[in-house]
Amino acid sequence: MEFRGLTGGIYRLTEWIMRLSGTNLLWVLCSAPFLFILYLRLAIDPQYVNEALTLNWALGILAPVTLFPATSALFTVVRKWVMGDPDVKIMRTFFRGYKENYKQSLVGGLFYTVLFVVMYVDITVYMVQFPNLQLFGILMLILMILLFVSLFNFFSMVAHYHMKIGGILKNAILLTLLRPFRVFSTLIGAIAILYIGWQMPVLYVICAVSVMAWFAFFNFYATFLKMQEQAKKREEAQNSDEESELIELGKEKKEK
Repeated sequence: MEFRGLTGGIYRLTEWIMRLSGTNLLWVLCSAPFLFILYLRLAIDPQYVNEALTLNWALGILAPVTLFPATSALFTVVRKWVMGDPDVKIMRTFFRGYKENYKQSLVGGLFYTVLFVVMYVDITVYMVQFPNLQLFGILMLILMILLFVSLFNFFSMVAHYHMKIGGILKNAILLTLLRPFRVFSTLIGAIAILYIGWQMPVLYVICAVSVMAWFAFFNFYATFLKMQEQAKKREEAQNSDEESELIELGKEKKEK
């Protein structure tokens, strides 16, 4: 019995690793142009300023077109896992999510990319060229971190809701501000995964991004369920108050 249980556990673990690896590989393939330019940007010597600037522009152009749709598709798959459907067909679900959410991912990617570029330039200017205004640079850095954290909610909402892009962007940022504990626990988990991946880069290809997406959607879905429960309680309380008012009105009418 113990041997059979151990064998079953190993089989389930192997199955999950295969799922994570398969989804991660699809994400890498669909994000390949962005990832290739990112690799060149990280590898380039800092003295080649013009080349670095050109690569920065290429990253800004490729991110909304490739990275954002691929990540939305990744979240479409992990959403199924978190919601209790581990046997979902990975390739079909991934590319369906890629196709259905492409427009929203593209527009959202343009929005985030422009904001990141503006904030990056502001931080560089304030921190390097105007030392007396470094406080503004620090403030802008904090805003950039908040914007980055809201990306987890953005991708989760794109995968989970049928909502216009304006509503998704607004609610992704609001949820980041209103529910900071869950979101920043996701950030800490993401930093830990990135650090482990930095030590073993092969994990980025095998499973690191899929694990990060799963953890991010898990936290998002827990927040979603909690908010749904609170809304249900408020609705029940409101209905109870209305029933009490009707009872009181009934009493008053009877007395008259």
